[in-house]
Amino acid sequence: MTLAKPDPAPTVSGLALSGSPPVRGQIATTACMETLQVGYLHAVAAAAGCSLAQPFPDHGIDWHVSHSAPGHAVDDEVTIKVQLKATYQIAPDPPGPTFAFTLDNDHLIKLARSPVSVHKILVVMIVPRSQEDWLRAGHDRLSLRHCCYWINLAGHPITGRRRTTVRIPTSRVFDDRALCEIMTRVGAGGRP
Repeated sequence: MTLAKPDPAPTVSGLALSGSPPVRGQIATTACMETLQVGYLHAVAAAAGCSLAQPFPDHGIDWHVSHSAPGHAVDDEVTIKVQLKATYQIAPDPPGPTFAFTLDNDHLIKLARSPVSVHKILVVMIVPRSQEDWLRAGHDRLSLRHCCYWINLAGHPITGRRRTTVRIPTSRVFDDRALCEIMTRVGAGGRP
């Protein structure tokens, strides 16, 4: 009796094409999370009509975001500073009005300083634990998962010895409309 062997799966350069997950690079997950959140920030800034600059060295602030509009009262272009953080330890679509996020006190000191000449916001991205679930692409969209939320921590007290837990409002989804509204408030001389 002869048993028929199944046809091997199609390959390109010896890599299986059907059904098996792609072989991902060996970069640390946390480094990949940083890259993903930078991509999110770039997409939001592009849709909001903002420009981005990365300070070098960063000295605790990841990005400067600028917005030009004739309606700004303070200047024709306003800038905010953005600190990015990402986590997979918080479930998507957190229940309730806020979720807890813990910062090193050194980071919080920079973000909580008040008054300031250039306002700062913290943007926290919640990502799935598995990189396989981070994004989906189709003919009509590129979907990044899960979401970024923002907060202005000016004046926030330090409460822990080395780290402080802050509450991030779930109503403050960081998207292009939120960024435009932030820039409008700052352009009028207010806070983010």
